[in-house]
This record gives sequence, C-alpha cells and structure tokens, in this order.
Amino acid sequence: MKSTVYFTRDLSPEAMLRLYDALGVQLSGRVAVKVHSGEPGNQNFLRPDFWRPMIDKVSGTIVECNTAYDGGRNTTPAHKITMERHGWLNAAEVDILDETDDMELPIPNGKVIKKNFVGAHLANYDSLLVLSHFKGHPMGGFGGALKNISIGIASSRGKQYIHGAGDMEKFWDSDHDSFLESMADAAWSIHNRFAGKTAYINVMKNMSVDCDCCAVAADPKIGDIGILASLDPVALDQACLDLVYQSDDPGKGDLIERIESLHGVHTVEAAAELGIGSRAYELVTFS
Repeated sequence: MKSTVYFTRDLSPEAMLRLYDALGVQLSGRVAVKVHSGEPGNQNFLRPDFWRPMIDKVSGTIVECNTAYDGGRNTTPAHKITMERHGWLNAAEVDILDETDDMELPIPNGKVIKKNFVGAHLANYDSLLVLSHFKGHPMGGFGGALKNISIGIASSRGKQYIHGAGDMEKFWDSDHDSFLESMADAAWSIHNRFAGKTAYINVMKNMSVDCDCCAVAADPKIGDIGILASLDPVALDQACLDLVYQSDDPGKGDLIERIESLHGVHTVEAAAELGIGSRAYELVTFS
C-alpha cells in the first residue's frame, strides 16, 4: 500500500504549515518537537526562525539529546549554551531529554538491537513532531526523518549503542550495515511508541554532504528542492532520495556519491522491512 507524501517547492514557513494541515493529524497533549540544534561552527543548519511557526502551530516543546562525542552538545550545560547561541531558547521551551537520565525502549523484532536507550524525559510527551533537515551525513550517507528519530532521540549512551550495533566498545568501527540496521531498529521503537501520534516534515534546503552535527561542514553544491511532509518516515525519506536523483542540478553528484558510498538507502530498506512504513508512495504536489 502506498503512503502519501506531500511536497512543495515553496521553502517558506507558511508552505510548511499548509503541508502539515494536509496531513490531517491532530497532535494532542504535550507535543515534543524534535529538531537539530546544530553543532557550533556549522553554517548549514536550519535556524529557529524558520521552524518557529510550525512549532507554535502545535504549541510544542523543542526536544534534543546530548551527543556521544566531544563538542558543543555533549553535555547538557554545553548543549544549552549552544541552543541559546543558536536562538532556540527564544523560539520555544527547550528540553534536553537525557538531561537527568535515559530509559529503555524494547525492540522485540529488531534486526540487530533489541533495545534502545532514549532520553528519560521522552516519557513526559504524548505526541511527536519530527522536523528534519534532509542532507548528507558522514556516517549514515544521509540524514532525514529516520535518523532524526533514531540517533536524534537516543540518549548519549543510546547513540553509542546504536553506532556500535549493540556493542558500545565498537562506537566508531562496528559493521557498517549493522549500524544502519540498528538505526532502523531504534527508529521503530520511537515510531511505535507514538503510533498514530507522530508527523514528519523534511526540508531539502542547504543540503551539504555533511550533517548539521559537523562543526566544519562542506558547503552545499546541490540547489534547494523543497519541503515534504508525511505520516510515514520511510516514504518521506525515500521521496527525498528520489528527488535528489531526479534533480537536474549538476551539483547533485557529490551528495549522491556520499549517499551511495555509505549505502545510505539501506536504513530505508531496513525500516521498511521492520514495518515502520512503505517505500512506495504517492507524491502530492502543492504549488
């Protein structure tokens, strides 16, 4: 069965709101809004002012988790300083989910990992809005909705666990496809926890081959494409990949090489096999 993915080339907050309304979902209760805060020094991350109308629309709380490597987001105090400097504290309430502890989510049918460690504060939320900056990634090949709910919502310990494919001692050198499958496993635990209470938006803008987690990231070479929204993160990420390949922009080569060299599509393949969503979709275009 095909999932519906809404798309517009209008890269404005107002267009994003129209796509969200088209989803027909009501995110009730306390809404967690997952964003990427941006590593200090990164120039490509999407700024709070761009996301703010969408966050206000759902009366959401911005949520993030600490990283598992040195930098400006590896501890809660450092992360809060970064978020203040990047303007997030002026956009909405901010909650570092693993500020105090983490909690375990089961993944009974996981391909590689059978549990996921996420920020303990996640238990305080009823619904989830995932706002993702689609771009390349130096380990996953690309980052979109699936990465944002797997590595993105994992606690610092959870990030090590996913990267190590269940062995935190292999944080940087686990089998690569097992790492990608672990991301899909972790994504399943989040999508399942908020079943029917989740919406996903990907923005294809400032698409460097590197992630917003890189302090020094390559400049984008492919032109901006647009905004996509869906209730299905698998279909959403697949649609973004397809739009990159279908682009007539001569600068797309670097991004495609990054995705293919790291077998990035395998995360989408694994997520579909886990039943998170479908790689088949209908793209509904808004002007």
